[in-house]
Amino acid sequence: MRHDIHDLIGKACMTPDEGQKVYDLIYPELVANRPVELDFARVEIFASPFFNFAIGQLLRDISPDTLNRLLKFSHLNPVGRHVLTRVIENSKQYYSNENTRKAVDEVVSEQANSF
Repeated sequence: MRHDIHDLIGKACMTPDEGQKVYDLIYPELVANRPVELDFARVEIFASPFFNFAIGQLLRDISPDTLNRLLKFSHLNPVGRHVLTRVIENSKQYYSNENTRKAVDEVVSEQANSF
């Protein structure tokens, strides 16, 4: 299944809500072992919160090997590819290492409580 991200989100993929929209669309397809293509043609701006929610949280339930096999990205500009790569590496670390997950969760909680 191919999804046109520009039609779905617009030219700027930045917020957690936008990422969650993509996640909610592709997660059922991926867990059913169906290939997914995300087409980023005409998308110009990317931010890690978008990719954290759209892609990063997929690694909670789907192995990196399975994700590499089923999920394809097309027309992703170099900036978008860089942000995506960083998010995937961070997510792999977060979901595969319980000590990392606990440490990150603790720091985030402490920072949230300081506001």
